Amino acid sequence: MRTTLRIRRAAMVFTAIGALALTGCGDDGGSGKGKADGGSNSSEKTPSGVSLPKLDGEKISVAAVWTGPEQANFVKVLKEFEKRTGATVTFVPAQDPIVNFLGTKIAGGQPPDVAMIPQVGAIKQAAEKKWAKPVGADAKAQLDKNYSKVWQDLGAVDGTQYGVYFKAANKSLIWYNTKAFENAGASEPKTWKDFMATAETVSASGVTPVSVGGADGWTLTDWFENIYLSQAGPEKYDQLAQHKIKWTDPSVKDALTTLAELFGKPSLIAGGADGALQTEFPASVTQTFTGGDQPKGAMVFEGDFVGINIAQTKAKIGTDAKVFPFPAVGTESPVVTGGDAAVALKDSRGAQALLTWLASTDAAKIWAEQGGFISPNKALDTAAYPNEVQRTMAKALIAAGDAVRFDMSDQAPQSFGGTPGKGEWKTLQDFLKNPKDISGTQAKLESDAAKAYKS
Repeated sequence: MRTTLRIRRAAMVFTAIGALALTGCGDDGGSGKGKADGGSNSSEKTPSGVSLPKLDGEKISVAAVWTGPEQANFVKVLKEFEKRTGATVTFVPAQDPIVNFLGTKIAGGQPPDVAMIPQVGAIKQAAEKKWAKPVGADAKAQLDKNYSKVWQDLGAVDGTQYGVYFKAANKSLIWYNTKAFENAGASEPKTWKDFMATAETVSASGVTPVSVGGADGWTLTDWFENIYLSQAGPEKYDQLAQHKIKWTDPSVKDALTTLAELFGKPSLIAGGADGALQTEFPASVTQTFTGGDQPKGAMVFEGDFVGINIAQTKAKIGTDAKVFPFPAVGTESPVVTGGDAAVALKDSRGAQALLTWLASTDAAKIWAEQGGFISPNKALDTAAYPNEVQRTMAKALIAAGDAVRFDMSDQAPQSFGGTPGKGEWKTLQDFLKNPKDISGTQAKLESDAAKAYKS
């Protein structure tokens, strides 16, 4: 139930599921020709500056859990790679969790050449199991040119680069119903203080201001993480994510106290605390964008993937539904992210060439133009995105630079950060119900974290 998996599961509910293959049947094998450095004696240099080897006749397989539009758009990226290299690429539909899927493939002697891995911890696991192959020189050159250090570090294990992050998620966004805002005379807030004032303004207009999908505990971890990153800063965030400081630390108390300013006012939350705890994430979005100017909630917090759920209503993004960055609690607005990294599982020229391609601006541009995608590639011109809403989300992600941080619960052991009814999810649900018990919440979080990080 990690973040990117949550995104995909939401997509699976609302989109057709299909297994798309590229030209030719391909197979799970790779030619294994040459060194795994992405280099070639014969390569084609495109105007963007990315050089790819000629791979006529080579078959490459790529595993990912993407389905529906996500899979179809990724296939377009792979088709262009085929066109430029002469290789034949097959998309291999994977199941969640992908690490288990890959383990089965590897045990059977048929690993894909490349896998799209959605968690930092999963990349580390693949490296420790000796499944992952280090990124070659050509792909590394593209990373150095196009990616900030934080995105390179997220794909590295003990100083060795294994992952090329291709798709990112900006999880620091507040989406709002424009009619509800207009009727209330509300404007987009930039700070947490302004956000709370805006909530009161909307409430006074007769519309409950905030929709919370509390039935899915992961949404509550995202609320906490954004507040904590902005208030405590990136260094503290890293320390807490690695459990180098305890959840009883004063910085956690400060973040929970801030969150309690919202959770402690049931009138500001659609359905109150009890209603929120019975509202699943998809419903928290759709109830914000149905009902005309009298929705159940005027605002809903979550990432760029909210657009998938808005598409199930009559609301139009950019007119009926707009977005602003998560308000700054400290000096800066936070940017919490998730993402998918390409990892080579075979020592083949094809695998390394594909990593090089996915690290390029040309590859990112193809999916960006289709929508439903944000690239961590800082060299990509944001004009490639199809609308201003997506450009805004992408600009915020890139502007954060090395201050961006990966979802904290996705970095934690699953028993603490990713299990329904347990750990962080359950404790923050209890906190939503009783936000006055800050010390008790901290103690429970630390108790669960201590057990999980030792196991």
